[in-house]
Amino acid sequence: MLEGYLDIKPEVADAIKNGKAVVALESTIISHGMPYPQNVETALKVERIVKENGAVPATIAILEGKLKVGLTEEEIEYLGKAKNVVKTSRRDMPFIVSEKLDGATTVASTMIIAALAGIKVFATGGIGGAHRGAQETFDISADLQELARTNVAVVCAGAKSILDIGLTLEYLETQGVPVIGFGTSEMPAFYTRKSGCKVDYRVDSVKKLADIIKTKWDLGLNGGIVIANPIPGKYEMDYDMITRAIDNAVAEAEQKGIKGKESTPFLLAKVKEITGGESLESNIALIYNNAMVGSQLAVELAGPEN
Repeated sequence: MLEGYLDIKPEVADAIKNGKAVVALESTIISHGMPYPQNVETALKVERIVKENGAVPATIAILEGKLKVGLTEEEIEYLGKAKNVVKTSRRDMPFIVSEKLDGATTVASTMIIAALAGIKVFATGGIGGAHRGAQETFDISADLQELARTNVAVVCAGAKSILDIGLTLEYLETQGVPVIGFGTSEMPAFYTRKSGCKVDYRVDSVKKLADIIKTKWDLGLNGGIVIANPIPGKYEMDYDMITRAIDNAVAEAEQKGIKGKESTPFLLAKVKEITGGESLESNIALIYNNAMVGSQLAVELAGPEN
């Protein structure tokens, strides 16, 4: 049934078939997360980091209605420049595919496509979550529901700091999604290593991470796992400064009536503007760090024979 929809790059298909380590990567960061050419440069370097750490990169997107698992350099370049690429989550997929449009995959849709292809590890920047005031607006990212249902481990620098991290963790707890701090007891907040919120468990080695993930799925406990991997200390932004920048950006978004799928790109762009570009440098650094940890985890899950 999926044959007409799923297009897996040959080297990725070969790695999946032979039980090799594969790491899924999203494409929203290319089309909506960063300006050109940093978006393309970052995406290509992330793929190199995955390879250097012993895994096969599988950047995921929707091109002309095809669910693409693994992109060429030309396709990444296209996504970085094109203006008509739709930010695509679970709800958008049937329309984008049936209309043969181009879609950049969010955390949720990347998880779905990765699971369809048989990929278990996904490295990204930060997950979506409950927006500030979500207890009244119900503005909650589809990423959280996807984490509750789809068997993919997501390595991230926590939830984006433009969100309400406490509410996000409460929602994940209700959905039964484990939040594991990799080398930290505190949920990182994307640009900073601290948030004031605790993770469920702290783990300090990739081997232990792999054991926990394998045990979860062996027990039939379906759903994903959040591996919260803090931004490297030297790239961490000043907590008070980034908090002020985010508060200002959120206030402007509310004033302009920006909601839904448009809110995150607006807020990240506004924070970049307020911080004089420092947030973009931090964003890139944390993505590289997550790609490294995600690759090491994929290698560990694949086993020593692979």
